[in-house]
Amino acid sequence: MTREATQEPGLTFSVVIPAYNNERWIGRAIDSVLSQSRPADEIIVIDDGSTDRTAEIAAGCGGPVRLIRQPNGGASAARNAGIEAASGNWIAFLDADDQWLPDKLRLQVEHLRVHPDLQWTTGNYIECLCESEYQAPALTEEVCRKRLGGRDFVDDYLAGYAQGLTGHTDTMLIRRDLLNQAGGFRVEQKRFNDLDLWLRIAYRQPRIGYLAAPLAVHHLEAGEHISIRHHSAEVCADLIRRHLKLAAEQDRLEAFGLLAGFLLRRWMRGMLFDPARSAEIRGMLEEFGDLLPRSVRRQYRLLTAFPRSTAAGCRAVSKAVRLLGLRRKAVRKPGMVNR
Repeated sequence: MTREATQEPGLTFSVVIPAYNNERWIGRAIDSVLSQSRPADEIIVIDDGSTDRTAEIAAGCGGPVRLIRQPNGGASAARNAGIEAASGNWIAFLDADDQWLPDKLRLQVEHLRVHPDLQWTTGNYIECLCESEYQAPALTEEVCRKRLGGRDFVDDYLAGYAQGLTGHTDTMLIRRDLLNQAGGFRVEQKRFNDLDLWLRIAYRQPRIGYLAAPLAVHHLEAGEHISIRHHSAEVCADLIRRHLKLAAEQDRLEAFGLLAGFLLRRWMRGMLFDPARSAEIRGMLEEFGDLLPRSVRRQYRLLTAFPRSTAAGCRAVSKAVRLLGLRRKAVRKPGMVNR
């Protein structure tokens, strides 16, 4: 299939790949875009101050690949630089240690042709522990379709997110002007920088496309990530505080309040594994308790009253789930994705 044969009038697609010290994986990421059944119009690799051979490998790929080098500024700064440099009217993202499945862009382009009113779309993805030879979709296609109610979009991303229809940065395809209207990625946001932007977009454009078939592979064991992994309770709380204000300004406070409750439960559940974080959980209950049902508040107060016992119980349950192979029914695949 030639590039000319796949062009759609008025639709041009730029792919932004931020990279920092990803020499081991950057070639795989770029190849997965070059191998698309519907080619991208341009691939922009932002080398974010790498000290290894990342930039050299990207520069040697040729074709529609453009390399931009800049001092290290983090994932948000790199993605913003890619958006600014892009010539396409649609922007797709791919992390340098992940990869697209071969029909990712074609499926999304066909989806946009069916729904020309959509300004952004996303989809399911595979999570891969490839060194352990395990992989599984974030949600099975059957579960996705059930939650979508037979459609291929959700009316409100905020509600869809709380149902697990989150998509992934690797599967987002967004109109460039919508990204600019929302203000791009927040550079000072060291954690949840992608979610922060998706929420700001959703306040303006709630409706988002969603494809149940996996579109990309998120490699959980890949090397050094460009994103800085900050996950303190204060970072979580700051996101909630900011978006309570932003959602109110956009008349979306009720919808965000429901999502905020979902996020709080997920974050606090993770904190239960560390007995030293019981005070952080209680702080979140104190500040944001009105976003949670009374029964949930009581449950977490009880669990944090005996933090060591709770943490031991959580670890035991998690170990049993892994040993029994219950987590998302992840199974060994004879045909693993490329490593």
